[in-house]
Amino acid sequence: MPTRRSFIRGLILAPAALLISPRGAAAIGGTLPELDAAAPGFRLPGVVPSAAGEPREAILALDDFRGRWLVLYFYPRDFTSGCTLEARGFQRDLAEFTRRDAAVMGVSADDGDSHASFCGSEGLAYPLLSDLDGVVSRAYGSWIAPFSQRHTFLIDPQGVLRHRWTAVRPSGHSQEVLAVLERSRAETDHTASSAA
Repeated sequence: MPTRRSFIRGLILAPAALLISPRGAAAIGGTLPELDAAAPGFRLPGVVPSAAGEPREAILALDDFRGRWLVLYFYPRDFTSGCTLEARGFQRDLAEFTRRDAAVMGVSADDGDSHASFCGSEGLAYPLLSDLDGVVSRAYGSWIAPFSQRHTFLIDPQGVLRHRWTAVRPSGHSQEVLAVLERSRAETDHTASSAA
């Protein structure tokens, strides 16, 4: 449960975020990383569903996704209604993300046992990472202790942050991310072909 102080801080920061440029914006949860700059690195434990469908423990880092697009989404808690709705959306559209050479990964302060149970109960076939002390969530401006905030980040194959969503509405969010991914890939392909 967020403390009274963190709640009040969030109320103060929210209007201030509107006055800051979009590149260096603040959100409830802290200062967001810069767009078109290197995404904050991370290395976190979590669970990765195996080919047999059973979640297995793993440690994943941003560098593990070099060469692919990455949808990195932060969420408050396993098994809550909004988080379950959001996770189901990403699972439903996972084949579309894969077809676009993009990985999907969720991050919360839940431990590995909770993530394994959540993956199993919802049939999730993408990794869930445990940011128990909120270090990575803070780096992404997505932390109000003791929870990660509902923010999503699109990182390109070179590790550059291309898009971010704050105060995400879980319903339809996966489709929203897919649309931006498609546009971002087209822009990247156009830029690459123009440079050639």
